[in-house]
Amino acid sequence: MEKRMKRLYLVRHGQTEYNLKHLVQGRCDSPLTELGRTQALAAGRWLADHEVRPRAAGTSPLGRAFSTLGLLLSCLTERGLVDQGLTPRAIQGLIERDYGTFERGPMADVPANVWDPGDALIPYGGEDNAALRGRMITALRELLAPENVGCALAVSHGSASQQFLKACMPVDGVPAKLPNCAIMVCDYAPATGEFFVKDIVDPCA
Repeated sequence: MEKRMKRLYLVRHGQTEYNLKHLVQGRCDSPLTELGRTQALAAGRWLADHEVRPRAAGTSPLGRAFSTLGLLLSCLTERGLVDQGLTPRAIQGLIERDYGTFERGPMADVPANVWDPGDALIPYGGEDNAALRGRMITALRELLAPENVGCALAVSHGSASQQFLKACMPVDGVPAKLPNCAIMVCDYAPATGEFFVKDIVDPCA
């Protein structure tokens, strides 16, 4: 018997202090700004308005992603859409790209497209696109793997989420830059391990 499709909601974190300063924040961290918190609440209200009921919730282990997930879940909990037993999980595979020696420095110093640098960062101790795509896909498959999980909510980062999209849809349909708290709505086919991007929503637009 063919397994039914599952649903994934993947969200980029809210605006951070480093976003404002145009600094590279891959594996290093920066707190959400007040606007970032407002963006996360707007995304949470969008999820609640669409009656999203996650049975699993995962996040990058970095604080900006954890904070965003907490605000999303607060909106869903307020509407009675979250089971009491739901425990958010920190998932290493959802962390942002490693930018090597460019971490914490000006984005303008990165010798390639910051969002999509290919393998240009490898000589500087950074991570290439193939490695990033692979771990994102693996992490999200594992989040959705349990039989009782038909819907999952995850929070990741800009470059990481963009590479996930490039692995799952025609490249010419992937935004050049994802806004903070963009919501990527995806179907997942457990039988084949494929993700199908249904929509990319900017809840703050």
